[in-house]
Amino acid sequence: MNKEQPGKYPFTRGIYAEMYKKRLWTMRQYAGFSTAEESNQRYRYLLEQGTTGLSVAFDLPTQIGYDSDHPFSEGEVGKVGVPIDTLADMEILFRDISLEGISTSMTINATAPILLAMYVALAEKQGVDISQLRGTIQNDILKEYIARGTYIFPPAPSMRLITEIFEFCGKFLPRWNTISISGYHIREAGSTAAQEIGFTLANGIEYVKSAIAAGLDVNKFGARLSFFFNAHNNFLEEIAKFRAVRRLWAKRMKEQFGATEPKAQMCRFHVQTGGSTLAAQQIDNNIVRVTLQAFAAVCGGAQSLHTNARDEALALPTEDSVRLALRTQQVIAFESGITENSDPFAGSEVVENMTDKLEAESLEIIEKIEKMGGAVRAIEQNFQQNEIAQSAYRYQKSIENKERIIVGINQFQSDENVPQNLMKIDAEVTKTQRRALELIKSERNRKSVSDSLFALNNAAKTDKNLFPFILSAVKNYATLGEISDCLRQIFGEYQEN
Repeated sequence: MNKEQPGKYPFTRGIYAEMYKKRLWTMRQYAGFSTAEESNQRYRYLLEQGTTGLSVAFDLPTQIGYDSDHPFSEGEVGKVGVPIDTLADMEILFRDISLEGISTSMTINATAPILLAMYVALAEKQGVDISQLRGTIQNDILKEYIARGTYIFPPAPSMRLITEIFEFCGKFLPRWNTISISGYHIREAGSTAAQEIGFTLANGIEYVKSAIAAGLDVNKFGARLSFFFNAHNNFLEEIAKFRAVRRLWAKRMKEQFGATEPKAQMCRFHVQTGGSTLAAQQIDNNIVRVTLQAFAAVCGGAQSLHTNARDEALALPTEDSVRLALRTQQVIAFESGITENSDPFAGSEVVENMTDKLEAESLEIIEKIEKMGGAVRAIEQNFQQNEIAQSAYRYQKSIENKERIIVGINQFQSDENVPQNLMKIDAEVTKTQRRALELIKSERNRKSVSDSLFALNNAAKTDKNLFPFILSAVKNYATLGEISDCLRQIFGEYQEN
């Protein structure tokens, strides 16, 4: 029998003694598409439906540092997220939404300093005390090299930018989560549960080492680190995964890095249900999958949760399907009774054994990466990438061989028509966004833009913290692409092996 208690080191059973009895998890619904104006309408709709935190999806050009009028952006503007070219777009995105009263998560990595600077600048324009801002910026570039690909700069300058966000937020945004170290995309790329834990925590260790090397206090910046994990269909394994990851991280922070503050030892995390588990066939089955996954996240002690919509294997979700996804969380929260119990599966022989097994397997992965010189060195040798590719291959073969049954895919198939009410992005979005960008460029003070970019360029050649320089450029309505290009000139671009 596990003698550990919820809210006590090593936090296997949850980071709070009473977990959801006093406060439920934050219910987020990841959203962003078309234009800032349309995304703003979706955010206000979600808030009306009872969501308790916003989660912003950005389009691909925004993620990799290109403005909407760049040739590389053709065909991608507003497709998988909202395009943000300047502070003006951010102003529209949060129109009639007070940043003082909301927690905002932004899924952005390579351009994280720029988007965070826009959020800070907007808060100041709203008259909000920025020290009260609550939210999270993903800011996790290592998993981009491993599993996703939306990187810009090589690892060294990328790590510099991340550490500088830690430093700035530590001084001015004490309630802001400075990074969301992500296993989600690692799992989406095909990893196992143990690999999701191992590769994610190895990345976390690299960030902690980088911050300590920069002179930051582990007890301070460590308390603002957060994580982001996937939830798949193996219900008990997922619960065990969340328990194991808390225990592993707490031990690592205390024993390796000397963190003495409990908050710096805690693994606080957001969970999103597994996008790769959704099927285009028989999409109503996805409701069952998401419910199972969300319930595992809650039983595993998540701090915030996004539930995918039934139609996301086919398109961006409609309002109706988003509402149903949110209602799934609300039914679990208010009708299941599970919130009355902290770590409800504690003591289960199956779950306890799974927790121990996942901890041991993940620790073996972490130690192997450390012997290779750490996460960055392992990435440069394609270690994580190759391991995930092999796992993904084995998983796919198990489906093709029917060793693993996926309902509606390799068994229990049925003929059906594709739903007709899928959401579609208007092809005119690119033209609309480009016209808006052209207008901003014509109205802004060109000298102020030029001066702020020149100052940023010079600062990038030194060891100064670049965030204040980025913030100055943003306030002058320099574009995301202009700021990114300024840094590209100094840092170069990462080329995959």
